[in-house]
Amino acid sequence: MRPVIPYVVAAALFGLGVYGVLRRRNAVLLLMSVELMLNAVNLVLVTADSTVRAALPHTGQTFALFIIVIAAAEIGVGLAIVLHLYRLRASVVVDDVPLGDDTDDRGAADDAVREVRR
Repeated sequence: MRPVIPYVVAAALFGLGVYGVLRRRNAVLLLMSVELMLNAVNLVLVTADSTVRAALPHTGQTFALFIIVIAAAEIGVGLAIVLHLYRLRASVVVDDVPLGDDTDDRGAADDAVREVRR
């Protein structure tokens, strides 16, 4: 087997994943692009494991299995965050996510709650 073909396919998958991360505004599509990049890395690891004889056998397949486990955990946590974001904002657009100390929306709601409590 020529290892060039899987490497080219993995590079194309990784490139599509990077393009998806940089261009998509939807959080679910962003998570799918990250998964595409992780699968490209898995393809490289398994191809390298099958073509290059290392001192430790099956290390590429073992690392690929760990990446699959981490990707499953990432999807679980990522989808929970996306669902919470949708419940708060009724949108899953990544540009609308408040970052840092941007408390403009929450500040007005907190002031209203304080006024009611007085």
